[in-house]
Amino acid sequence: MQKPSLPKGTRDFGPVQMARRNFILDTIKDTFQLFGYSQIETPAMENLSTLTGKYGDEGDQLLFKILNSGDYLKNVSAEDLEKGASATLSKVSEKGLRYDLTVPFARFVVMNRNELTFPFKRFQIQPVWRADRPQKGRYREFYQCDADVVGTDSLVCEAEIVLMIRRVFSNLGLQDYSIKINNRKILTGIAEAIGEEGKEAPLCVAIDKLDKIGWEKVSEELSQKGFDNSSIEKLAPLVELQSDYAGKVGFLKDFLSSSETGLQGVKELEEVFGILQSMGENLDHVDFDVMLARGLSYYTGAIFEVKVNNVSIGSVSGGGRYDNLTGVFGLSGVSGVGFSFGVDRLYDVLEELGLFPEESIQSTKILLTYFDEKGFRYALSVLQQFRKAGVRAEIYPDQAKMKKQLDYASKKGVPYVGICGDQEIERHSLALKNLETGVQEDLTIFQAVELLS
Repeated sequence: MQKPSLPKGTRDFGPVQMARRNFILDTIKDTFQLFGYSQIETPAMENLSTLTGKYGDEGDQLLFKILNSGDYLKNVSAEDLEKGASATLSKVSEKGLRYDLTVPFARFVVMNRNELTFPFKRFQIQPVWRADRPQKGRYREFYQCDADVVGTDSLVCEAEIVLMIRRVFSNLGLQDYSIKINNRKILTGIAEAIGEEGKEAPLCVAIDKLDKIGWEKVSEELSQKGFDNSSIEKLAPLVELQSDYAGKVGFLKDFLSSSETGLQGVKELEEVFGILQSMGENLDHVDFDVMLARGLSYYTGAIFEVKVNNVSIGSVSGGGRYDNLTGVFGLSGVSGVGFSFGVDRLYDVLEELGLFPEESIQSTKILLTYFDEKGFRYALSVLQQFRKAGVRAEIYPDQAKMKKQLDYASKKGVPYVGICGDQEIERHSLALKNLETGVQEDLTIFQAVELLS
C-alpha cells in the first residue's frame, strides 16, 4: 500500500492552524475594507505569455508550468527535443501557476479598464506558487495578502498605508515594530551626490546588506563594483547617521543639494508625514531609514519595509510606489502604490510571542451531553436555541458514556458542556459546566443562551 505524502514545499493546515490563520486574514481584510479597498480574485493559472519576462530570468525558472491537456507532445519534433527545453516549452505548455499577485493584477486592470473606477483600490488574498528550493520559512505554495491603489499619484495613499499597517498590528496585539520608509528618488540622489550618477542599482544592492555584513564589507563590495574610494568616503556619514526624523531631513537637504531628484524624494516624504499630521496622527513606529533599499528595479517612489522587533523572523510587510505597473500590457502611465503582508511570517511572529487569542482556536463554545435516549432528544431541542442565538454549539452524535463525551469536549478545547439529565428535562433547564474552572450551575435555557452569546 502506498504511503500518503505531500509534495515538497507544501503543507496541510489543521483546525488550530486554520483558526489562527483566519484570525490574521480576517484582521487584515477588515482593515483593507475600512480604507475603501475592494476584493478581487484572479485564476490560479495564467497564460505563460502573461507571466514570463516579468520576474527576470531567475523568476522565469521558478514558474510552475502546466502541461497542455491531451497529447501534449503532438507538436514536438525530434529537432525540438535536440534544441532543449526552451524550444520545447511553448509547444507542451501554454499556462502556468501564478508567481505573485502583482502581475495578474496588472493584467486584470488592463483587461477591465473600461469597467473600473479610477483610482482603483483593490486587495487580494490568494496563494501563489514558486518552484523554489524548499527550506525553513520558504515554501512552494504560500499566501500573499496585497493591497494596491492604481490611477493616482496622490501621496495620501502612502500615508494611508502607514495607517493600515498600524491598525492591523494593533488588532493583532503587536506593539514593538518599525515601519521603515524611504524613497527611491532619495537613493538616486545619493548616487548622484557621491559622484556615481546612474549607479544607484549596484549601490543599493550593496547597502541593502548593511544589516547582515556591516559597513566594512559593504565598502569592499562597492569598491569591487568600481566605486571610487572618495565616493565611498562620502557615503559613510549617511551610513553612520543617527538622528530623529527632523535631523535626517535637514542632513539630507544639505547632502542632496546638488541633486534635484534627491530633493524631490525628500519633499515627497515630508508631504507624506505632513498628511499624517493633518489627519491627527503621529509618527509612532515610523522610521525614516535613508539606507532602506528594497525592490529598486520595481519601485519608483516611496518604499516600505516592516519588521517586528525582538523576534527571529525578518520583514513581515513591504511595498512601495511604481509608475508604470500596466505598461508591460500596453496601458502606460498608470501610477500606483501598494504593499503586502506576509501571512506566514506574521503567523510565526504571533506564535513566537504567544499572541494568538485563545478564542481564535475555539470552534465550538458548548457541547450538549446526555445520559440516555431521553436526554439525547432533549439536547436536540436545546441545540437549535443556542445556534439561533449565534452560539457555536454541537451535540455528541453517538450515545456514549458521559466520561467519553466530556473527554471529547476537553480534547477539542470546548470551554463549556451542557448536561441534559432527568432533573434538567423536568425543569426545562441545563446544568452548565465550565471545563476550565470546574464550576457547574443550573440555569434556564434562556439564561444559558444569554450567558454564552
